[in-house]
Amino acid sequence: MKALNSVYRTVNSLCSRRGERVAALARCGLCGTATSNSKFQPDFGLLFDIDGVLVRGKTPIPAAKRAFQRLVDSSGQFVVPVVFVTNAGNCLRQKKADQLSHILGVPISQDQVMMSHSPLRMFRKYHDKCVLVSGQGPVLDIAKHLGFMNVISIDMLRETFPLLDMVDHNRRPRLPSSTIVNLPKIEAVILFGEPIRWETNLQLIVDVLLTNGSLGNPYVNSSPNHLPLLACNMDLMWMAEAPSPRFGHGTFLVCLENIYKKVTGKDLKYEALMGKPSELTYHFAEYLIREQAAERGWRTPVRSLYAIGDNLMTDIYGANLYNRYLEERASCKSAKTMAKAVAGAGPSSTTTTTATRATSQEVDCGWESELASPSATSCKSILVCTGVYNPHTEVPPDAGQSIKETVFHGHRDFRFDPALVEPGHIVQDVEAAVELIFQQEKLGTPV
Repeated sequence: MKALNSVYRTVNSLCSRRGERVAALARCGLCGTATSNSKFQPDFGLLFDIDGVLVRGKTPIPAAKRAFQRLVDSSGQFVVPVVFVTNAGNCLRQKKADQLSHILGVPISQDQVMMSHSPLRMFRKYHDKCVLVSGQGPVLDIAKHLGFMNVISIDMLRETFPLLDMVDHNRRPRLPSSTIVNLPKIEAVILFGEPIRWETNLQLIVDVLLTNGSLGNPYVNSSPNHLPLLACNMDLMWMAEAPSPRFGHGTFLVCLENIYKKVTGKDLKYEALMGKPSELTYHFAEYLIREQAAERGWRTPVRSLYAIGDNLMTDIYGANLYNRYLEERASCKSAKTMAKAVAGAGPSSTTTTTATRATSQEVDCGWESELASPSATSCKSILVCTGVYNPHTEVPPDAGQSIKETVFHGHRDFRFDPALVEPGHIVQDVEAAVELIFQQEKLGTPV
């Protein structure tokens, strides 16, 4: 995607600056003793989903508080770097951190929280453009907090162009109206999450796309491209207090994509898709893990990530996709080294073939050079049974039995691969996940 090069350069700059700020003191992860050279230097980090893992709606899952009591020392500090990676996007990071602190009984900072929209901070090329935002909650404040300076909401559009929102007869204007405020031309559209009035949002977003941002004009069907569209949160469903999963923003995106294609005959295209299972989201989450470790004075590089979630199509797919990326990146580095060795050995038919293959792999991994290099070499997925996942109905016994149609709830732009929805481990709840991780890392229970 066009925006990614500048995004990756921004991440690289952020990491370089943060790397210079290392805390002078650290606490021993197992005993809580203050020391500048702690014996315990964690080389792994934890990525926690929230809905279905820690809470169901507003109700805490009992195992969550017990799990996090085991992840902090006697002074209340985390013994390993922890980041909460949620596809929610209807509030600011600080509010979510405050909610988590209350639910888990341990202090959580906003720097440990990654919302689905957090990577938008890096899309600086759009920060000075006029953008339309869709979602619920304080969408204008969220957009401005992320760096966007010229923001228009769906409600602002509806107030300016009341004749465009006609589905609900009770909301139709009763008297002829004229535009009073001249809004600037919209240059991009950002979808934060599922809105409240889907019919209004679907209508006005399609209007914006088909008029190239000028709602006073008729549709321009001949245009080969539409305005840049950036979407956060691809969850088709999520788990609240109801006995079955509820529609998420991914369902809204399905509606928008199909309406656009039905009207124009063309596929809706995204400038960027953020939130799980996007690789960009996991890479940014790893950056937060590294930043947290540096601020605690932990100098051992983070080699392993553990991603705990309840949704096969976002949490598990995303963790496995990022793990595949890390493996391919390692393969690229090995191929590059081999190519250099081959070049030094002189040409031959065999070595030329090897060098060509290495060059090809290097090109495939070229975009990664724009990112701050990850230190992790693996991202391990752990599935819990307290949310969306149902161990009795989710996966057919035979993967050949139309598994895509019956199981794959992932986004249209993410290719189905059975290996990507297979968790590394399945456990009952988040407490069992933490216990498993400590066993994997050969650690005792922290005090």
